[in-house]
Amino acid sequence: MGHRAIRNRFLIACAALLALLPAQAQAWGFFAHRTTAEIALENVTPETRAKIERLLRAAPELGTPECDLASLEDASVWPDCVRRTRWRWGYTAAWHYRTAPVCEAYNPRRNCSGGNCVTAQIERSQRLLADESLPAHIRLEALAFMVHFIGDVHMPLHSGDHEDRGGNDIDTAYGIAPGLNLHWIWDGPLAERAITSSPVPMVRRYSADERAELGGGNPDEWGRESWQTSRDFVYPNAFDRPACEGEDLPDETALTQEDIERAIPISRQRVAQAGIRMAEYLEQAFAPGPLPEPESN
Repeated sequence: MGHRAIRNRFLIACAALLALLPAQAQAWGFFAHRTTAEIALENVTPETRAKIERLLRAAPELGTPECDLASLEDASVWPDCVRRTRWRWGYTAAWHYRTAPVCEAYNPRRNCSGGNCVTAQIERSQRLLADESLPAHIRLEALAFMVHFIGDVHMPLHSGDHEDRGGNDIDTAYGIAPGLNLHWIWDGPLAERAITSSPVPMVRRYSADERAELGGGNPDEWGRESWQTSRDFVYPNAFDRPACEGEDLPDETALTQEDIERAIPISRQRVAQAGIRMAEYLEQAFAPGPLPEPESN
């Protein structure tokens, strides 16, 4: 057996072990979220980093000692931690996604009643974070929600749906590891492998050209990108057929090693985009003066 085959078997075995870990230790719930925050910190100014550090001192006022909030990396996973206390934070569950059917025209306003979706909450959180008249702990809560949700909206299956709860209802094997689902794979082992196998470190200061290529846009546009990625890549790659042609997709599938290899660059790009765009939103929020008023729809 060649070195490449041995390495691939080792990585798949590691993914199977990841399936046994508690939910808080899984990628976009932990590893990829923290990576996006690390990327963001490397790409903001020292002044913005200092403002983040000062705001983090207000963590005790939030009354969530069970959920660490001592760094931007902690903030990036804090919303997943606190929502386990359903009686207090359960109302935030719908804020983590805004799925839209991949076989219908994209509508950025769909499934967001009262602003209860990920794209609306990014904008709301940034405005709260930027408002220096608010108490520090209110702004810190907004910081945590903003950085977490910027990560969430970049995971394709937080936006794309095929009547399967964003892939949660699709039983999916990850190579030789059975018993997962399509959403969890993109959340977990695939994202982690994309980050750890990157040919260059993902956490670094990106060049101006790289930031220009990866950055820009707004939450509605980021959600559209994820929706389109789900439609044009995630579902076709998982089922070896177009998502919206022919019979309904089955409720189970398997990702081969070739499927996984094709998906890695897509996942890696979404993590990098999330980190760079997070840096941009942090810079805007901590800049002097109020944010510009949003455009009317």
